[in-house]
Amino acid sequence: MSPTAPNLKPLVRTWLALFALTLLSLALGHWLQGANWLSLLVAAIIWLKGDLIARHFLESARATPFIARLLRYFIAFTPLALIFTAFFGREFARWATL
Repeated sequence: MSPTAPNLKPLVRTWLALFALTLLSLALGHWLQGANWLSLLVAAIIWLKGDLIARHFLESARATPFIARLLRYFIAFTPLALIFTAFFGREFARWATL
């Protein structure tokens, strides 16, 4: 390995963590099918995966504070939307219809 070659170990570890979280999501969906709180677990896994991708592949720590904050809000939006839809789906559907 040359002295200027990038260290890929953190990226490989992150990729393996994302793969493991995906397998965990599939297993939880199979085992806990229909559980009321499954949405909370899925939302947490989605948030964790988004955070891993932002930190290790998008390098959000190197971004300006405004962009890093905006990215954090964007990553938090999907799990929050999933939770609100799971627990308040009828209200959101009624609100969204014309």
